[in-house]
Amino acid sequence: MRILFVTSTRIGDAVLSTGLLAYLVERFPGARLTIAAGPVAAPLFETVPGLERLLVVRKRRGALHWLQLYAAVAGQRWDLVVDLRGSALAWLLRTGERRVTAKGDAAKHRVEQLARLFDLDPPPSPTLWLASTHEARAAALVPPGGPVLAIGPAANWRGKQWRAGRFAELALALTAPTGLVPAARIAVMAAAHEREQAQPLLAAVPPVRVIDLVGHTDLLTAAAVLRRCAMFIGNDTGLMHVAAASGVPTLGLFGPSPPEQYAPWGRWTAIVRTAQPRETMFGPGFDPLTTDTLMDTLSVEMAAAAAGALWRRAAGEAAVPRVEAGE
Repeated sequence: MRILFVTSTRIGDAVLSTGLLAYLVERFPGARLTIAAGPVAAPLFETVPGLERLLVVRKRRGALHWLQLYAAVAGQRWDLVVDLRGSALAWLLRTGERRVTAKGDAAKHRVEQLARLFDLDPPPSPTLWLASTHEARAAALVPPGGPVLAIGPAANWRGKQWRAGRFAELALALTAPTGLVPAARIAVMAAAHEREQAQPLLAAVPPVRVIDLVGHTDLLTAAAVLRRCAMFIGNDTGLMHVAAASGVPTLGLFGPSPPEQYAPWGRWTAIVRTAQPRETMFGPGFDPLTTDTLMDTLSVEMAAAAAGALWRRAAGEAAVPRVEAGE
């Protein structure tokens, strides 16, 4: 059996689609999978069981990337085509069955929207497949030596980036002697091009307790690192969704983006949102290209309270917050 799975260009949406992919892997054991994804998200799928081809879809002017993808897959007769991009591609291919997403319901989470393609209830949770090389790399980056609090201070849009100084204040409070994770090391995670966003946090943490992972992990190694951490706190980003899919207690910080659709998905996840409602953030003259952060009505105290509530819930439900990296 051959399955074509067309997923997102963005990391967060791609992570959220992995639950549906895991369902297909389990439902059709032995199926040969071709997965098409954007260049930044494609590495998430390198170790999927049954992967035959991983096609990187690079956006081109005039939607020519769709023609390029069509040329790559049109010669094959498929048993199932799943198109999460809602394109015309699935209707042009020879296939026994096709499932294509329509415009989503803004009141439903993206995971729930995708589950409707196969009438799945409950919706399948995102899943990441790691190789031993990712685990080994994570062990080298975060060796044993006490608990680790992971922080994701960057974002691909300034409007949803909480100020790095506030992340620093929060991280130091949570790892203080009377904090949630006393004396914990602080792992700062971001892409290489996001170092400037992360620098104020890196500078604020005592060198003996900071683990600088900015630009030092691929997506699946980041997942392996996060499995070694006690908690992750970060902006609404792809890394936040990687953290939730990794099973680490995950707190997402939200302001201008809708948590109804994009909150971290998982048993031990939570959000904290700005005091200012997102609906009031986009008034006349708003320009997403020039806006400063829209997260300033989220205080450090609010974030700390939400982190504490998540920590206690995870411990109470036997998540057993990690106290030693690598355990």
